[in-house]
Order: sequence, then structure tokens, then C-alpha cells
Amino acid sequence: MVKVSQVMHGGAVWIDPDAPLADIAERMERDDIGALPVGENDRLIGMVTDRDIVVRGFAEHADPLQLKARDVMSEPILYCTANEELEDAVRLMERRQVRRLPVIDEHRRMIGMLSLGDVAAAAPASLAAETLRSVSAHHP
Repeated sequence: MVKVSQVMHGGAVWIDPDAPLADIAERMERDDIGALPVGENDRLIGMVTDRDIVVRGFAEHADPLQLKARDVMSEPILYCTANEELEDAVRLMERRQVRRLPVIDEHRRMIGMLSLGDVAAAAPASLAAETLRSVSAHHP
């Protein structure tokens, strides 16, 4: 079976919970990514997605230029482990309808990210198609 570590992209880093939304958006654009994990005191505490910025940053009628990562991040954080079977991680993505999962090692340190794109590139076609359908389905 394929392990998450064989498919994920490594080198993911997190942002501080007090990072301003403008800085987060700029980094997402520069790095061509749609999500950034949020960490504090060496622990993963949330995730900020481009959707979080738009929906929570603007819909709450607050001044988005005054908001920080902690104001819009999704929690609790979902993650998978590097030694986990890819299919198990994919099932979590399907159940929770998420496109990205932080990957942690045996020491609970974040070592990478598993994205829907990673799954599409490396998983068997039937699993990739099923995952795409499930993750992209309209929320109930």
C-alpha cells in the first residue's frame, strides 16, 4: 500500500496566529497555495484557507485589514501522519470534505501537506476520482 509520505509534498511551514490577513493573502499568492497551517508554541492549532479569508474575513463585517490568522482560521485542525496509508488519509479528506491535510511525523511535528492534487497525481485513478467527487460535493 502507498503511504502518505510517498505522496505528500514536504517543506510545509506554518504561520503565526497573529499574522495579518493581508500578509497571509500575499504569501498565498506568491507561493501559489490556498491554505496555510497556523502554529503556536510548536503546536498546530488551525488552518487558514483562501476561503476562510473571504468568508470569515469579509462576511463578519469586520475590517479585514485589522484581522489576524486566529480570527479566521478553521479549527479543530485535521491532520494525517506520514506513515498512514494514503487510502486512510483520503477517507478523512472525503468525510470532512477538505482539500488539504497537514502531515505530521511520529514526534507530532508538521513535515508536509497532503493535497487533493497530490492524491490525483499519485493515487490509483479510481481512488482519485472518488476523492475528487466526495471532496467537491456540495455540503449538506
